[in-house]
Amino acid sequence: MNKQKSYDKAIETGLLYLVPTPIGNLQDMTFRAIDTLKEVGVIASEDTRNTQKLLNHFQVETPQISFHEHNYKERIPKLVERLLAGESIAQVSDAGMPSISDPGHELVVACIEANLPVVALPGATAGVTALIASGLSAEKFTFYGFLGRKKNLQLKELEALQEKRETLIFYESPYRLKATFTNMVAVFGEDRQGSLCRELTKLHEEYIRGSLLDILAYLQDNEIKGECCILVAGFDGEIVAESENDWSGLSVLEHIEVEMTENQQSSKEAIKQVAKLRGLKKQEVYKEYHQET
Repeated sequence: MNKQKSYDKAIETGLLYLVPTPIGNLQDMTFRAIDTLKEVGVIASEDTRNTQKLLNHFQVETPQISFHEHNYKERIPKLVERLLAGESIAQVSDAGMPSISDPGHELVVACIEANLPVVALPGATAGVTALIASGLSAEKFTFYGFLGRKKNLQLKELEALQEKRETLIFYESPYRLKATFTNMVAVFGEDRQGSLCRELTKLHEEYIRGSLLDILAYLQDNEIKGECCILVAGFDGEIVAESENDWSGLSVLEHIEVEMTENQQSSKEAIKQVAKLRGLKKQEVYKEYHQET
């Protein structure tokens, strides 16, 4: 068990401050964040060159030390040693909140294990910022971050999220958007609602809202640049019990016939359901059905 009173006057060590930075617009930097960066002994930065531009803008003269995914193992013991000696440290990522798809978590864990106080400052985070303007439900959501890059891994991850009722939040590279939305249409279905947001808080901020198929069609005809956030509406259908979902031994045509007979569905409805359950494109199932019939 670890109990922390962040501002106990009896604390003799330094404090680790987790300081969010703007995700685009520099005016989103808070007064408290600027003051903290000025007051600490050193700033642990994901990219010192990138952070220096921010420090110069706000006239912060505090020295930096690099802290990123390639050197965190060697940096953590030295940073913990400085904190134990009474020096406070601010940790920042290139944009947004530290630890959210960025470095920081391992340093936090090390500080907790050393009984050092960790203080998080509130600030910008792309996923929640995009969520509240997406038009999708913001009451409950799951932040997933980056999906796997390989198709099979990504499909497995999406299938595990297929029946989640809450809005899903993903980060993605603009170079992988078409492939990712293709997989989302295959797993979630073409009618599932979504939102693609790029360049949050920047001059070219843009939201593309609609069904996953609509967004995929837009991506086929338009080039997207910049940082991207994908939001997908939660599942609102009926969850099929495992015992009712045993179609592994059926052909696609047999599966359609079962859906039509047992669930009293039209061929159109059955084709859509079979495509969704099997992770196939509706057009492929439609073509196979009509070729056989």
